[in-house]
Amino acid sequence: MTTPSRREPQSHTDPALSAIMSERRQLINLAYRLLGSLAEAEDAVQETYTRWYAMSRERQEAIESPGAWLTKVAGRICLDVLGSARARRESYVGEWIPEPLPDRAEWAAGRPGDGGGHPVDPADRVTLDESVDMAFLVVLESMTPAERVAFILHDVFRYPFAEVAAIVGRTPAACRQLAASARRRIGAAPAPVSRARERAVVIRDFKRAWEARDIAALVALLDPAATMTADGGGRVGAVLRPVVGGERIARYIVEMAGRAPAPGLDLLERSVNGSPGLVARYGGATVTVAAFAVADDRITHIWVVRNPEKLRPWSA
Repeated sequence: MTTPSRREPQSHTDPALSAIMSERRQLINLAYRLLGSLAEAEDAVQETYTRWYAMSRERQEAIESPGAWLTKVAGRICLDVLGSARARRESYVGEWIPEPLPDRAEWAAGRPGDGGGHPVDPADRVTLDESVDMAFLVVLESMTPAERVAFILHDVFRYPFAEVAAIVGRTPAACRQLAASARRRIGAAPAPVSRARERAVVIRDFKRAWEARDIAALVALLDPAATMTADGGGRVGAVLRPVVGGERIARYIVEMAGRAPAPGLDLLERSVNGSPGLVARYGGATVTVAAFAVADDRITHIWVVRNPEKLRPWSA
């Protein structure tokens, strides 16, 4: 994605314009964490820059901190999107899961969805850390839009509550309460406690057991109360409700494996939102991305994304 500019010819010589464009990666990172969707994050940032360039040169130059202005506008756009997203997701077919992201190496192979293998603009890459872990993003989905914006801006991006208040449209004290409420939601959610290396071993064993159709081995790797959630968006086949229970999940995925076209189907170990995960490719195209939560060497949750619209970053 490139941001259209009426002053593009000046981009190589205008320091002010370079400074404005240098904010883009920060805005993409903020918007993705707020919205859980790279596509919606890109749209929000695009709209932010559209509003900037809609202003006269005089108005732009009168803004003391363009970066703060861009953040404020992007935050408000995301707040509006979150409000409307709730209504859209009520009519969404099946479960809604945040859009999964590949690691830098995968992304660098080609621009998502461009089909031409062009290098990715560094500004389109989201920094992968614990704040984009799938389990964390899913908890964020349980928050109100205002809670989510206040928490991400303050606790993740370290904006003072006075600045958060200007974005959310509430007092600093109210924003402090919103962030506290968000922290309680996070504290109430079970958190994956295993280290990345241990998670990678568990998921590698899970892959081998799945390929061997070994139900007993799968059950041993799954927590008895594990949950599997799938997102097909009504566009491809996917279970519409969460599958609960380690044995039920094991039998379900083995049954699904039996239906899958073996020739041309590859199951690969890949980083998903910065954590070990699995990617299924058929005929060279990514058809499924799975993220995992692991605790005490057992898988407690599996998030399976099959909606093609959410797999753009995986389609180099």
